[in-house]
Amino acid sequence: MGVEICVEGLTKSFGHQVIWQDVSLTLPAGEVSVMLGPSGTGKSVFLKTLVGLLKPDRGSITIQGRDITRLRERDLYEVRKLFGVLFQDGALFGSMNLYDNIAFPLREHTRKSESEIRRIVLEKMDMVGLLGAEGKLPGEISGGMRKRAGLARALVLDPEIILFDEPDSGLDPVRVAYLNQLIVDLNAQIDATFLIVTHDIASARQVPDNIGLLFRRELVMFGPREELLASDEPVVRQFLNGRMQGPIGMAEEKDAAQVEQELAQIDEDGPATAPAPRLLPGPGITRPPRWEAIARREAELHGTGVTSP
Repeated sequence: MGVEICVEGLTKSFGHQVIWQDVSLTLPAGEVSVMLGPSGTGKSVFLKTLVGLLKPDRGSITIQGRDITRLRERDLYEVRKLFGVLFQDGALFGSMNLYDNIAFPLREHTRKSESEIRRIVLEKMDMVGLLGAEGKLPGEISGGMRKRAGLARALVLDPEIILFDEPDSGLDPVRVAYLNQLIVDLNAQIDATFLIVTHDIASARQVPDNIGLLFRRELVMFGPREELLASDEPVVRQFLNGRMQGPIGMAEEKDAAQVEQELAQIDEDGPATAPAPRLLPGPGITRPPRWEAIARREAELHGTGVTSP
């Protein structure tokens, strides 16, 4: 079962540059959350701060009753065992085959026998659809396969929290669709708490329980997916609709008068978007109670309980 992460008043800066300030949110245990935001808003910095790789200037991150911003390194190491992380490029060792890449955390952090390591590695490779590719090097496989190998490695220590740093970067839309389905299937199977940083709006509409949006050094909103997708907050509407009109500019922030004029022109558009159907676990995946409830709700909202590709 995943664990809850409670973030209160979190602020991070590098020198005089404030990345974000006073960020407060709760990532519910076992649910899938997505963090959106324009480039340069500190989404990846937020992930690194959650796992304790970066220290915030102020605020707290409470996991299982412990504020990890105040822990000593030895205690922080224990908390980090709760986490699995999928980095943008998979972060695989180029000289190791996929089997050894995925086995690496088990060999480094446990005293398991090679036979037990083999059982775990093959189980996780099966979960991400990579059985049979054990002997391949990272340079011999596609970007999508590298992402899945990185995900298998993130799973081998059975984490209760999994962080995804732009898992769709560098992938074509078809591979992104397959990856989204894999994420949903994995959440149904292992029931861990997922946080995904992404730019992909289609993913944000279909995959998560909760959505957050970082902009102008603040967390603009964080809450249930349906609320964000139906929000009339200007920056949320602009980002989720991919429009030029709104507070987000190409480089410099727009002045208030320009934003007001643009928003007046599109005020007839209504909310950002109607909630799209959720992706559900695919055929053969046993749905735990939480996903059964989601399936029933989707059937009521959209007239179908089948939204898998």
